[in-house]
Amino acid sequence: MSFCYRNKLQNVMQPIEKSILARIRKARAGRVFSPRQFLNLGGRSAVGVALHRLVRAGEIQRVRRGLYFMPRQHPILGQTGPDIMATVQALMADSHAQWQFTGAYAANALGLSDQVPAKVIILTDGLARVVTLGKLTLAFRHASPRNLLGAGRRAGLVIQALRHLKGSSEMATHIPRIRRDLDVGTKRDLVKLLEDLPAWMKPIVKEISQESHG
Repeated sequence: MSFCYRNKLQNVMQPIEKSILARIRKARAGRVFSPRQFLNLGGRSAVGVALHRLVRAGEIQRVRRGLYFMPRQHPILGQTGPDIMATVQALMADSHAQWQFTGAYAANALGLSDQVPAKVIILTDGLARVVTLGKLTLAFRHASPRNLLGAGRRAGLVIQALRHLKGSSEMATHIPRIRRDLDVGTKRDLVKLLEDLPAWMKPIVKEISQESHG
């Protein structure tokens, strides 16, 4: 898009566009938005047109149909993409299904790994599907209740991260870090789930959560 065209759109920006843009600018970097979040500013059609114009003006980017975000500049990484956690939350907002990150991304979300996989696996009791967002693939896989313990909570991330690290030589070094970094509420959640965990994980979770019940 030419600089002149962008300036032209900005100069004739409608009140609803200004209101939407102001709200987006106040949000944290990487947050994802859907049109329904702006329906208090105007009708669905008006909001849709406003978002379309903001995309054309280069103010925001379209993740996929019905999802938008504002890219930010990072001093090292350059222009940032949409936050993965926020994107999945937005995708699952109206599904009423349970879901949980698994594998390498669960470990990454807890700060145990710098690796962000190109394919992120999400377990769910809802619809299985694959969503492609540029170079990123979100694979939603149907899972049984026993694989969704703590779904949607930080405790669920811990359980999935431990599954990912099982048998790894790094497990022993990560346990003290998890115990140190976890909040009291998450530790209590883990204690409540203890009886339903696989046998090999129970002593690890007891060690991680010992500050909550000892």
